[in-house]
Amino acid sequence: MTDAPVDPTSTAAWSDLTALAAGFEPDLRRWFEEDAGRVERLTFTAGDLHVDLSKSLLEEPVLVALLALAEQVGVAERRDAMFRGERINVTEDRPVLHTALRLPADTAPGERPSVDGQDVVADVHDVLRRVYDFADRVRSGAWTGVTGMRIRTVVNIGIGGSDLGPVMAYEALAPYRQDGPEDGIDCRFISNIDPTDAATTLAGLDPASTLFIVSSKTFGTLETLTNARLCKAWLLDGLGSVDPEEAVRKHFVAVSTALDKVADFGIDPDNAFGFWDWVGGRYSMDSAIGTSLAVAIGPERFAELLAGFHTMDEHFRTAEPARNVPLLMGLLNIWYTNFLGAQTHAVLPYAQLLHRFPAYLQQLTMESNGKGVRWDGSPVGTDSGEVFWGEPGTNGQHAFYQLIHQGTRLIPADFIALANPSYPLRDEQDGQSVDVHELFLANFLAQTRALAFGKTADEVRAEGTAEAVVPARVFTGNRPTTSIIAPELTPSVLGQLVALYEHLTFTQGAIWGIDSFDQWGVELGKQLAQQVGPAISGDAEALAEQDPSTQALIAYYQEHRRR
Repeated sequence: MTDAPVDPTSTAAWSDLTALAAGFEPDLRRWFEEDAGRVERLTFTAGDLHVDLSKSLLEEPVLVALLALAEQVGVAERRDAMFRGERINVTEDRPVLHTALRLPADTAPGERPSVDGQDVVADVHDVLRRVYDFADRVRSGAWTGVTGMRIRTVVNIGIGGSDLGPVMAYEALAPYRQDGPEDGIDCRFISNIDPTDAATTLAGLDPASTLFIVSSKTFGTLETLTNARLCKAWLLDGLGSVDPEEAVRKHFVAVSTALDKVADFGIDPDNAFGFWDWVGGRYSMDSAIGTSLAVAIGPERFAELLAGFHTMDEHFRTAEPARNVPLLMGLLNIWYTNFLGAQTHAVLPYAQLLHRFPAYLQQLTMESNGKGVRWDGSPVGTDSGEVFWGEPGTNGQHAFYQLIHQGTRLIPADFIALANPSYPLRDEQDGQSVDVHELFLANFLAQTRALAFGKTADEVRAEGTAEAVVPARVFTGNRPTTSIIAPELTPSVLGQLVALYEHLTFTQGAIWGIDSFDQWGVELGKQLAQQVGPAISGDAEALAEQDPSTQALIAYYQEHRRR
């Protein structure tokens, strides 16, 4: 798949969509009134996820044209090339095989991708067995610190994909963690190079019962290695008179393939878990990058997470286009972005445990599709990428929903809910026992209804509202939402949710002709930081090479920094 991408704007389907958008006047009220089968026709099942697209701004001619667009640009062919292990990451000349991280060990030979003749599935499960063995030893107390104390806290040191996935999943799967006064294990996460992150994360910990996982593929990431050295100094200072080499071996492991650098740091290479260059960082939480999560929830639950990923992979790979949920959601985002002018996309989980899910999706979607050129280097020529954002549940209602409901911008929103709460509680209200989760879900359902159908001026007047206030209390409706409901937030369901967004992101990138698997946009700032650093420290020659604004900012810093 290294051929030039099809320019989507040159297709007949793009012309059809342009014409449809020109005269498009959404009217969800009328559509629901006139089409009794709309909900059934636009509701789908993908694994354990129940996905309702009926409140989207979608009519049959638009859906037909979107599916035609996917066919005309070759989304299915590119998808199949990815699953086969072809080098679709063309700017780095790499396969894209995060889907292989969750293939079962007994996958049939004809369905096992290989890279340069190497059995990928066998390699994945070799690493998984080592990760699982390590997790079991830490959880059972067989792995101890240098003083013989069992491990009580695991600190994951990483950044980007080496942090966002594990911390999101750790929060989401809180009910599955190993707790208890005798064998409980807490996980913490350090990512930011701001020294406050390391200082506050380490505060209150006992070095004798703390284990660090340093996650860096190359073992050269500036932020991660800086934080690893800070943690190493903290450990040795706190342990006092112990053999420092033995202390590092007992309190540090690595997720990396750079075994020489791992050894130079003092970590036993036998305690390093590798992954591969065909796994992008933002797609790596189900690789050894998830080692801290495997410790927290255990190998059996981690395997369930992988099975959930695989369930959605198979749906995306095999479901017919008209019922393929990741494909449909990706195409809807194309419709909103390229034809209706949407610039942002809200993800609103009505599940507090998913409070880090929108942040996780920010990297997945924006690092993947925040590109201005196609994979052959030609300009994209259309808007590409969206700003993904969100907050959980009713917190968002009391913050930014005002803009979604009555603002001038089109903001498509995905609402995520669960039939069964992780922590079922009841409240006493006016002498009656109330299921708080049902109160919560009432808000979930009410918001999508309000966004879709709004409230007319006549309806506002009928409530006795003064005429002068009527315009302020009108809701236009026709604000598009997708509703996703699962039975409960299990490891499998979490894997399905993540894979759903991975594949809808893939779909959009394939439409735009973008290489969704590189991230060159992060490199320039890193390079310039290396040049600016000496100037901040007082190097006059380096300071002279900076632009006037940077020079002035450095001068302010130097004037106000207390040493």
